[in-house]
Parts: sequence; C-alpha cells; structure tokens
Amino acid sequence: QVQLVESGGGLVQPGGSLRLSCAASGFFKGNYAIGWFRQAPGKEREGLSCIASYDGSTYTVRSVKGRFTISRDSAKNTVYLQMNNLKPEDTAVYYCASTERSYYYCSGYGPQIGEYDVWGQGTQVVVSS
Repeated sequence: QVQLVESGGGLVQPGGSLRLSCAASGFFKGNYAIGWFRQAPGKEREGLSCIASYDGSTYTVRSVKGRFTISRDSAKNTVYLQMNNLKPEDTAVYYCASTERSYYYCSGYGPQIGEYDVWGQGTQVVVSS
C-alpha cells in the first residue's frame, strides 16, 4: 500500500518561494505518476503538475507554468514542487497524489484529479504580507 506525505508548506510573503516535498513509501507495482494539486478555500481542487516515473516527463498547467516546477529524487522516493514568485491567490492546501493506471501518461493527460487514486493529507500554504 503506497502512502504519500507532503511537507514544506507554511507562511510566505508575496514574491517568496517554497519547496514542497512529497515522500512516497510502500511499493509501486509498476510505472506510476505523481501529481501535485491544490484546493483554495471555497474552491474546487485543481491539478497543477505531474511527473512520470519511467522517464521523468512532466506536465505543468499553464496557470502556474514558469513559476512552479516539479522534480523528483528517485533515490529518496520524493517528488518536489518548487514554487516561486508566490501570490496571495496561491494560498491553498497542497496535495500530492499517485496513479498507477496503465493507460495514464502524465505528459498527455496532465494532472487530472479523477485519474489519481492515492492522496496525501495535504500541506497548507499561506501567501500573505
């Protein structure tokens, strides 16, 4: 059973940066993808970025592309989300999730919420002066 634990959230001023971590434990049966999502107060959860296990290919949605970067450290089973030039509207709970669906590929599908099965508990990010 795969488990995901996010960390790295906190309070940051506008224009600042944070790096979120998603540590995976357990056993993936084959290829998988890890995605980052967020949910702001009163809003629906949205996908931000994903990375594929087999080749490291990534997909980042246009709304945060250029500010948010996903990466991984395979040796540590950890995926990161580097967030730069943060804005108050980035305030949200950030989640990572995994999918092992055989048909799914991150670079084509993007971080679609319905394709992900295992979720972390989330980490709060507050962007405020």
